[in-house]
Amino acid sequence: MGDSRLLKFTWLEVTGFCNESCDHCYADSGPKGTHGTMTVPDWTHVIDQLAEMGTADVQFIGGEPTLYPHLADLITYAHRAGLSIEVFSNMTYIRNGLWEVFKECNVRLATSYYSDSAAEHDGVTQLRGSHRKTRSNIQKAVDLGIPIRGGIVAVNADQRVGAAVTDLQNIGVGHVGGDRTRAFGRAGKGADPTVNDLCGHCALGQVAIGPEGNVWPCVLGRFITLGNVRETPLADIWNSTRTVEARAEIAAAHGLKPAERCTPPQFLPSCGPCGPCVPTVGHCDPKEADIPPATATIGASA
Repeated sequence: MGDSRLLKFTWLEVTGFCNESCDHCYADSGPKGTHGTMTVPDWTHVIDQLAEMGTADVQFIGGEPTLYPHLADLITYAHRAGLSIEVFSNMTYIRNGLWEVFKECNVRLATSYYSDSAAEHDGVTQLRGSHRKTRSNIQKAVDLGIPIRGGIVAVNADQRVGAAVTDLQNIGVGHVGGDRTRAFGRAGKGADPTVNDLCGHCALGQVAIGPEGNVWPCVLGRFITLGNVRETPLADIWNSTRTVEARAEIAAAHGLKPAERCTPPQFLPSCGPCGPCVPTVGHCDPKEADIPPATATIGASA
């Protein structure tokens, strides 16, 4: 069994290490996280495969990707391979050399922002001074002409979400989106994730690859492993029976017909037609295939 659909976009989660400790982190990353077992040659081999498969976009994520020591090398390699690149960062720690690489490789940036209030923002990230550093580096990106978009994730009921949006717009951030907390990772508060918690449009044109080489249908669906790039070529994983069945089962859990196409968003943690897409996409346009939905069997609620 196979599937000829195009893998358009891939999240490359190069590290689980982060200097922040957000309670709502879907990846459960933080100061105790590691860079995993994927080596630089492993990652460059993945990038080569993506280029061969016709993938257009990649997003480097973490953890905090700017704390991964080889990020600049991987960005440069991906750029030379013809991939369009975005880095999703908390924007607290960006070395001077990285700014130069961002400019040279036409990198786009994305970040999460929680409040115009330093105390409230730092309370979410649990890192003192994070608001000052993040805001300063957002301003620097704008001044350097590096495209950057912000996302306001609603974590607390009385959070200054509207003020945060206005603050980013005043800095000069052209695209500001929003999202709610998703019940994955630490945000799940110990509950086991299920396919019902996903948007239902996973693996339609995107996958995520983690620091250990595991391939997931999206960054939130990391409890569903499709394969491992250290053991199996990515094209074989993408076109495998496992991926085709997982795609159908996830859609079925949401009462959806399997989609014929979907322009996937690259903004975390949105993943499907339930949230805004990045500016280069502009919209999410799933087209349903005229076939009956499958029956969900994985991760279904009891």
